[in-house]
Amino acid sequence: MTHFRLFATKFLITFGILLVILGMGFDVSFGNVFLISLVLAGIGYLGDALLLPSTNNSIATGGDFVLTFAVVYFMSDALTIGDGVFAASLISALSLTIFEYFFHQSVARSIENEKKEMREVNPSADLRTEASKEIFPYDQENQENDER
Repeated sequence: MTHFRLFATKFLITFGILLVILGMGFDVSFGNVFLISLVLAGIGYLGDALLLPSTNNSIATGGDFVLTFAVVYFMSDALTIGDGVFAASLISALSLTIFEYFFHQSVARSIENEKKEMREVNPSADLRTEASKEIFPYDQENQENDER
């Protein structure tokens, strides 16, 4: 459920930002903004889930900037006929990168809470066993003396 909530949040905020920038500022239709937002949120969330745990927030945010610019540029160019595709892509990428920086912090907290809940549900996951070289706690001489 956590992943669905995070994806829905990412999609809704991405859609809202792109609707203001692309829809109102550059006259991109509602359907095209919806499609761009859906593709961008899907690829971006997959990238966040794979890249964020193994890197830090700055690298993931930089990757999101490049991804956002590329997706908005190529999809806007393919779906619409108009000028200012580069400017629209750059403004969209900058705006969404600011959002992504804070979104990554939320994703990291959610992943940490999910791991914490898993440990609480299965406390035996933290238990360790101890092993030693000896098979018996006493050496052979002491064991023979104890038997007498």
